[in-house]
Amino acid sequence: MSTKITVNPNGSLKIEGDFEVVDNQGNAYGLQGRTVLGLCRCGLSNNKPFCDGSHRNGFEHTAVAFDLPPKKV
Repeated sequence: MSTKITVNPNGSLKIEGDFEVVDNQGNAYGLQGRTVLGLCRCGLSNNKPFCDGSHRNGFEHTAVAFDLPPKKV
């Protein structure tokens, strides 16, 4: 299964599929078999890097897809 990341409006990054989340030292978070979870994008979560719904207190950002500039070679 591939990995899909959805940028939720005014909310988290929803990640689905086959993935691993690691810290900056390469240590894996224990996801207990989850194949869907939300990553915090507002910075307000008490459970970072995971979403706990704290964005409901005022985080606003409506994501609209766009094309990145060409990759630098």
